[in-house]
This record gives sequence, structure tokens and C-alpha cells, in this order.
Amino acid sequence: MPLTPVKSPYGYVPAEHVCILFVVLFSLSTVLHLGQAAYYRLWWLVPTAVFAGALEIAGWSARLWSSVSLPGHLFPSFEMQIVCTIIGPTPLAAANFIILGRIISHLGPAYSRLSPKLYTILFLCCDIISLAVQGVGGGIAAGAVNRLQNPARGGHIMLGGIVFQMVTLTAYVVCAGEFLLRYMQHRPLARPGSSALLPPAPLDRRMHVLLSGLVFTTTCLFIRAVYRVIELSNGWTGRIIHTEVYFNVLDGAMITLAILTLNLAHPGALLASAAGKVLESEDGEGKA
Repeated sequence: MPLTPVKSPYGYVPAEHVCILFVVLFSLSTVLHLGQAAYYRLWWLVPTAVFAGALEIAGWSARLWSSVSLPGHLFPSFEMQIVCTIIGPTPLAAANFIILGRIISHLGPAYSRLSPKLYTILFLCCDIISLAVQGVGGGIAAGAVNRLQNPARGGHIMLGGIVFQMVTLTAYVVCAGEFLLRYMQHRPLARPGSSALLPPAPLDRRMHVLLSGLVFTTTCLFIRAVYRVIELSNGWTGRIIHTEVYFNVLDGAMITLAILTLNLAHPGALLASAAGKVLESEDGEGKA
């Protein structure tokens, strides 16, 4: 069913100053993430945080392109921003999944229901599935809009991918919450007589910062996912998708806060420091 031609496929023209702001913020964060990945030799941050930043830069650059284009030339940039902004946060969620595995390794796998490696593999596989589904749906929807056809089919596929991402994030929060609760209450899942039954070391300041950052970024990603589910459920001609401020605040701002928080509460600095303390402690005991 053909769409009724409109001056802008957005239902509005993206505000130029807002697009510039987000392009600058995502560019700064992405360059910093690339430098941090190289400095700490955490190369898994490149296909996760750095890739997410690159997608967001492309998506917001496309919206900036739209803001300065003539009404009849908005469709190529609209297609680009659909695909990039819909899948951009997914690699960032993958970084959170990997960080959880690292935290479990440092604090004690005995308090975890699954091994750190298995947690990482499981959640990353779910994240890749979500990424693929959202990408396919975004591509179908963008192509339909460009042909002035109804993008509902692509939107339903995108919606399925985001719902699956929400389910994955929820499972991740439950697993992380159970692990931390068991750690703080000293209720390991290890067999009786295991050395893991020794009382755990208290959380130091750096680990508190890392965990707080992880909670905050996950909350931002979840808020964005809820918004996208409501937006797509409301339809491509609904009030939500045609209201720019909702997208700017509940998508752009949430992902900006999440990716910048990962710069500040960086696993390279915080986990490396924690590991160093552990090594110093062991060396001290050995000398004693």
C-alpha cells in the first residue's frame, strides 16, 4: 500500500544543531574508545563500543544531512539513519555482556550460575541475533520508504529484534543481580569443602565505580529499547515516531550517556587496578 507523499519521511525536519551536537559527542567518545582499547589492549572494545559509536556517528550524520536537504532529497539520508540508529546500540550492549564476564572472573566464578566464558558466549550470541534481525528489518523498512511503500513489514521485523534485545537485557540483569547478591551475601554455588567458600574480599572503590557504570549504561540501553518498542508499535505514521524530541531524548541522549559512561567507568582502568591489587596481595602473602 503506497504511502501518502509528505514533505519529510520523518514527519518533521531534524534540527540541525541537535544533529551536530550528537555527531560531535559520538565522535569524541568513539575516538576515545579507540585510544583506550589500544592503550589497555582490550581489542574486543573495537567491534563493540567503537563499532557502536561509528554506527551512531553515521546515523546522526545522516540526520544532519536530512536537516540541510531539500524535501524531495530526504529519502537516501532517511534510509541511512533508520538502519544505523536502530542497530547502533546493539554492539554497545555486547560490551556490557563481556564486562560482566570479566567482573565475574575477578570477584569469583563460584558465585555465578554459569562460567564467565559461557555467560559471555550466550549473551553475545543473543546480541548477534538481535543485531541481524534489526539490520534486516531496518533495511526492508528503509527500502520501502524510498519506494513510497508501506514500511510496516520491515518495522515488524525491527520490532521483533528489539523485543528480543529487551528479553536478552532482562536476562542479563537477572543473572548479574543474582551473582552480586550471592557475592555480597557469601552464598557460593561451589561444592562444600571448596576453597571458594572462603569469605570474599569486599568491593573496593574501583569495582564500585565499574558496577555503577554498568548499571547506568544498562538502564540507558533498556530505556532506549522500551522507547523503540513503543515507537514501532505505534506505527510509522503515529505521533511518537513523528515527534522529534522523543527520539532525541529517549534514543540519542540515552545512547550518548551510555557510551560516554563506558569511557569514564572503563574496564581497562578499573579491572586492571583490581587485578593489580590482587596480585600485590598474593605476593605479600607469599613473602610472609
